[in-house]
Amino acid sequence: MTKPVLVFDLDGTLVETMGDLTASMNHVLVDAGYEAIEAERVRTMVGAGVRVLISRGLKANKVEPTDEVLDPLLAKFIRYYEAHIADHSYPFPGALDTIRRLREQGWKTAICTNKLHKLAMPLVKALEMDDLFDAVVGGDTFSKNKPDAMPVFGAIDMAGGTAEGSIFVGDSRADIQAARNANLPVIAVDFGYTDVHVSELGPDVVISHYDELEDAIEKVQEKA
Repeated sequence: MTKPVLVFDLDGTLVETMGDLTASMNHVLVDAGYEAIEAERVRTMVGAGVRVLISRGLKANKVEPTDEVLDPLLAKFIRYYEAHIADHSYPFPGALDTIRRLREQGWKTAICTNKLHKLAMPLVKALEMDDLFDAVVGGDTFSKNKPDAMPVFGAIDMAGGTAEGSIFVGDSRADIQAARNANLPVIAVDFGYTDVHVSELGPDVVISHYDELEDAIEKVQEKA
């Protein structure tokens, strides 16, 4: 019998990656002669993939992010980040234990991130999370990324599950829009990366700790 899937965003939802993302972006910005950006400001720039992140970093420096300026910085960012993928990154408290319990209860689980797949997989493996997910979809796995529904459905398919009964768990505008575009309910964590409080983006339920996820899933299922 095909099972529903819990689809998780990665950065800001499953893993606190701000330390490494900030260090990597500031490495390339400062090396290129621009100003570094403080971590709290970087938190509002994450979520749409590396290219958009670097573009926002350039705009913060009042630099037009043309391809000519952006492309070499992007390549340098990827090289640096690959080498420092989990220096300061760690799963959010309770995340992995909760996911283990949910899998024992019969859920399939998948990751759907806008992070490049070649960056997402090493991070997942470095944090020894790879055995907890049936699929990992990156921002470049399909021709479109979040907020399009395509990678969400792709993650569900790759996990061997069915969209019916599936739930998205994320932290950002892109996650919530992607879930809506896929006609899935969405649970939002309030400790992630967004420029407004996630409750303002219209998720079905907001949680502040993974200890609350199982109850949130029940609430979503009752609404359905």
